[in-house]
Amino acid sequence: MLFRLIKPAVFALDSETGHRLAITGLKALPQRGSSPIREKLCIDVAGLRFPNPVGVAAGFDKDAEVPDALLRLGFGFTEVGSITPRPQEGNPKPRLFRLAEDRAVINRMGFNNAGGQAALARLKARSGRHGIVGVNIGANKDSDDRIADYAEMARLMAPYASYLAVNVSSPNTPGLRALQDEGALSALIDAVIEARAVAVCDHTPPIFLKVAPDLEQADIDAIARIAIEKELGALIVSNTTISRPDLRSRHAGEIGGLSGEPLRPLALQRARDFRKATGGAIPLIGVGGIGSADDAWERIRAGASLIQLYSAMVYHGPGLGARIVKGLERLMKRDGFATIAEAVGTE
Repeated sequence: MLFRLIKPAVFALDSETGHRLAITGLKALPQRGSSPIREKLCIDVAGLRFPNPVGVAAGFDKDAEVPDALLRLGFGFTEVGSITPRPQEGNPKPRLFRLAEDRAVINRMGFNNAGGQAALARLKARSGRHGIVGVNIGANKDSDDRIADYAEMARLMAPYASYLAVNVSSPNTPGLRALQDEGALSALIDAVIEARAVAVCDHTPPIFLKVAPDLEQADIDAIARIAIEKELGALIVSNTTISRPDLRSRHAGEIGGLSGEPLRPLALQRARDFRKATGGAIPLIGVGGIGSADDAWERIRAGASLIQLYSAMVYHGPGLGARIVKGLERLMKRDGFATIAEAVGTE
């Protein structure tokens, strides 16, 4: 209700200012507590017990400012970042665009963040709090050794991350997606695994890999082989797309990654493709164009154990997660499933 009242004022601002306002508003909420446990919606992925399958995707809380506020809103987990070793400004503004007619967003942010040490201080401050908070790690744009950047971030964040998400799929850092090539990806994952092993922590966070939707079948097969071989915890399918379906907005021609409703068919297909390529051996996290309980249910039935939101919250507000959770309970009952885990991959 509150979001509907303030939405016109938020949409009168440019997109990035509106996003900053949302973070500021969440900071005003109580920062302790976590999502309530609903046994039928609990699901185990990579050794972690998720209280429900609905999470917040990386990009919303880039600097780990409001993870606990998001969990209090009813999300089962949240993923902060992408975070790079050194602070960076990202690409020139404007770099974030609402495509309201299409219920979509185009961004070319470029991993803007305050750097690893700033995020680490915030994550340390919440140490001991409950809830699953993943850390999405990336490389600095001007790095001479991007694999070393990922390794440094894995070592730094492992003690405070429920899981580590390796982001090699953003279209807004030149050359980054080349790390999805089989040889480079294998070397990268090895470096992250090694760095995690030397981190001083009382747990071993699983490693998730975030992939692009703009992949050929050979790429999908290669990534699936590596994920199985390296025993990754999950594949996050998918990031934004550089493709452009038919769009109505005047911002349709902006350079960057497209997310939101127009991405849904492609992201859904990639979930199916990776489910088939892995034979269900690696859990999937479905991202892209999910804006309702029906969308989430479709992605789960296609093979996703968990789902994540971001762009849909631009149009439906941060309460969307809790509404989808309630909707999933209804859909499970309608289709005769006792638990959410039973529904995964049953389309």
